[in-house]
Amino acid sequence: MSTASVEDRVEHVDVLIIGAGISGIGAAYPLSTQHPDKTFAILEARGATGGTWDLFRYPGIRSDSDLHTFSYEFKPWRNDKPIAGAEAILDYLRETATENGIDSKIRLHHKVHSAAWSSSDGRWLVEIERPDTGEQQTLSCGWLFCAGGYYRYDQGFTPEFDGRERFQGRIVHPQHWPEDLDYRGQRVVVIGSGATAVTLIPALAGTAAHVTMLQRSPSYVLAVPSSDKIANRLPTLLGVKRAYAITRRKNIARQWAIFRFCRAYPRLARRVIRYLTAKQLPMGYPVDEHFNPAYNPWDQRLCVVPDGDLFKVIRDGDASVVTDRIDTFTEQGIKLASGRELEADIIVTATGLNLQAFGGITLTVDGAAVNPPDKVAFRGFMLDGVPNFSFAFGSTNLSWTLKVGLVGEHFCRLLAYMDTHGHTVCYPEFTNPHMATRPLVESSAGYVKRSIEQFPRQGADGPWQISPDHRANIKTLRHGPVPDENLRFGSAPSPSPAIISAVEINP
Repeated sequence: MSTASVEDRVEHVDVLIIGAGISGIGAAYPLSTQHPDKTFAILEARGATGGTWDLFRYPGIRSDSDLHTFSYEFKPWRNDKPIAGAEAILDYLRETATENGIDSKIRLHHKVHSAAWSSSDGRWLVEIERPDTGEQQTLSCGWLFCAGGYYRYDQGFTPEFDGRERFQGRIVHPQHWPEDLDYRGQRVVVIGSGATAVTLIPALAGTAAHVTMLQRSPSYVLAVPSSDKIANRLPTLLGVKRAYAITRRKNIARQWAIFRFCRAYPRLARRVIRYLTAKQLPMGYPVDEHFNPAYNPWDQRLCVVPDGDLFKVIRDGDASVVTDRIDTFTEQGIKLASGRELEADIIVTATGLNLQAFGGITLTVDGAAVNPPDKVAFRGFMLDGVPNFSFAFGSTNLSWTLKVGLVGEHFCRLLAYMDTHGHTVCYPEFTNPHMATRPLVESSAGYVKRSIEQFPRQGADGPWQISPDHRANIKTLRHGPVPDENLRFGSAPSPSPAIISAVEINP
């Protein structure tokens, strides 16, 4: 061992996970249980765990997937509400981390700026900033696992609105909801028609004088029950674990059936959704104007509203929908292309999110910059030509966590395979220049189309293609072989004396 002091050397961990949200905690669990001999740490840029569920504080924030599938397979969801609010989800995530000793591995206020792979050392050197102190740090790791999701946390998306500076009221974005915002008795206009807007409006309605959802074009909105009677009854009959497993399988099958039905029979699906929507609204309501999109069901995610709460506040007269284009903001509100003016005291720009690949981290391999759009994803969690690097990108047509859980399992299987065969380095190699590629996520949603070109691409077939089918992903990631003709394995030298393991620092 070098005679240099511990402080002069770089701390090393076997696996470094970036992000302490639902993906990071989900990736840490199989690593801690299947590879207890490996050292790992989780870096979180913010001052709290929970990711999205801690960041967003707007009224009514909730999941748009049922928690029996959005939660982890290894930890049952015990709350009787399958469409749950952020507070319940946060409690669940933090309880999971505490129960499994994962919280002790989390380092808050650790923002990763860059990571450089050295083939000669077989290690990543990761440059970190402490936002709370300004301190700069460097960590070394054998494997880098990016689990920060795909949202840009510091900035939501707001289009340029003409006349914005003239508006005399308050303008807020849901991603940065002010703690002091008092909307009691206020006229609120929510610009947008996606999941955030349909969540906000029922939460604001009744307290605000009136809430208007102003949308350029409609989205599909589907009422779902706020409770799952089968899920709530089964634990008393079968026990918690068996009941949870059955409910989870039931709900995955239902999600997949709805998705496949919408894809296979879009015209019929459109008619069914329209019929169900019309039943929720007053007689004679202009359903086609406000709730009948031009795109087919599941070209974008369906917005779900528990017990039809959005439709209820419309029926009660506490909220309304206007479908029109914005001409300009005025002193008193918004002037529309039709000439109508909406008066407002508060305008909420629920206009979407900005996406960001790998948390905006700059990656280099042996000094050469890694440009994500030039890379093709392997099995949906590695990048061609980038050694010992993984990322968590969940399901987009089903609950996000279903895919994240499988990726965590397969990652641990890959580590075990490498240990067994004496490998320390692994990367996929995209060798077919004639294979067509396409975007990592194929969706007509505006927030995806704006940013998806910043992300890696997927191939047309084989392990380069990302399957939306959960059963196919189980077959590949849980039960399929680890080695593949596109994977390259090798070994690298031991860390230099300037690198010290976390065990040595904290024996």
